[in-house]
Amino acid sequence: MNTFYVGNIADFETKADRYLTRSEDYEVLININNETNEKTLDISIKEMIDSMNSLLEKLKTHKAIKDDLYQQLIADPKKVKIPYLYFLPNISNENDISLVPIITSRSSATWKIGKYLNQLLQPFADKNLHSTTFADGTDFIRKLNHYANTERRLRPTTLFCTIKITNFYTLDEHQNMLDVIGYFLHDDLATNKLESLTIQTIRNLLYLFLYNNIFYYKDNIYKCTKGSPNTMALTETLSNIYLSVWQKKILKEIDRNIEFFGRYKDQIFFTWNKSSALELETFIENIREKHQNVRFQKFISTNVQFLNASIENRQGQLYSQVHYDSNKPRYTLPYLSGHSKSAHSDWLRTALIRALCYCTSVDDFQQERIALELTYFINGYSLLFVETHIKHFFNYFHAQTMRYSRIQNSYDKFRQQWFKFVEQLYELSEQLEKFNNNGRLIQFNYIYDFGPRCRSNREFYRLWYHYFQKHPTLSEENSKVILTTKHFHSLNTLFAIDKPPHTTVQQ
Repeated sequence: MNTFYVGNIADFETKADRYLTRSEDYEVLININNETNEKTLDISIKEMIDSMNSLLEKLKTHKAIKDDLYQQLIADPKKVKIPYLYFLPNISNENDISLVPIITSRSSATWKIGKYLNQLLQPFADKNLHSTTFADGTDFIRKLNHYANTERRLRPTTLFCTIKITNFYTLDEHQNMLDVIGYFLHDDLATNKLESLTIQTIRNLLYLFLYNNIFYYKDNIYKCTKGSPNTMALTETLSNIYLSVWQKKILKEIDRNIEFFGRYKDQIFFTWNKSSALELETFIENIREKHQNVRFQKFISTNVQFLNASIENRQGQLYSQVHYDSNKPRYTLPYLSGHSKSAHSDWLRTALIRALCYCTSVDDFQQERIALELTYFINGYSLLFVETHIKHFFNYFHAQTMRYSRIQNSYDKFRQQWFKFVEQLYELSEQLEKFNNNGRLIQFNYIYDFGPRCRSNREFYRLWYHYFQKHPTLSEENSKVILTTKHFHSLNTLFAIDKPPHTTVQQ
């Protein structure tokens, strides 16, 4: 959100120091200022990189990886930067401020290996976990609506259970993580290979990635003992695979023909018709006791919050609306990188779609629409801007009268049209993901303040596909080009300063 945290820096750093002291996820590797260290920092880092490159060379020698992949993954000591740790404040529901650790990862020793492994593992994992995964909150509501109103499986006694994984990025020690990933690949691969790599080779590369993630904070170099940096896409992929194995303990106990189950990253939602809330709580606590490495919070009721939606079972009828965190400002726009006006145009459309999908009641939807309009007015957008976007939203399905309608039946039909449209959007998103996985998604951005942006973009696409219409990789059929705009000035350029590499490493 467009909000700033203002606090005492000494208090903030005390919280950060306390977090690192108590955490079991990191341990001190080297104290930079300790003159009794057996090796200097630069020698220790060089030895770590040499060890990684040596194992890569052995894999190449034994023909486990090809020479081009070896060249792609090898780390150059002159270009490697030690990641650094910083913290962001997070306000809990109890109005208490906790810290969220963020570890930079670009240009680290493990960056190349992590990027390659994610390109290899993520498409395979996404395909196998698709049936139990929510793409986002709107996808969750769409599927829950289908469960309750199309399949009519929601009963008056149905309970809802939500689970929030609190250590999503640091689920287990490295060896256990390697074992779980290995089991997952063995169970779901038809052969012993994923593309050109054997499962053992993938494990070897994962070993290099997991055991060589280091970072610095103040005067210490730390290493990750659980998980990996949360800024690396591979970390999320590994956590998704790990939790897919863990959540089978729940899936084993519920009848998929009766119940509804799904997960979005670190949040799980499922229905329960098997027994009482007390028995469900006992079942969940047994899972906690047997698998203590996965830390989570649970909530069981007929009225729950999940992915910013308030969900309620009203005697077998599904009721839902948008849920707002009372600790966050109500009428603020999200902070979006790039060109704010262009990005906020897209966000308004997305927010209207979300409001329509989330709200089962036409009255709730109209309240959300009014709140969104007020939000844009409060943040300085013109009446023309808001009116243009609101009209476009309703005109898309030729439903201009729905803007002020309070007729529930008409609203239900309008809502179903958007559910179908959202399903088409997910199909397009999957196509983009395939282009991206194959290295055929090309993104350009340019500085933009005002002017005929849409016309300029159309002309760019026309010229691009005219000149590349017969190109083997850049033609319209074989690639996808995305144009985005950005401001020359932003809050990032005004307030943010990139932390330089540690002076020892620079020298």
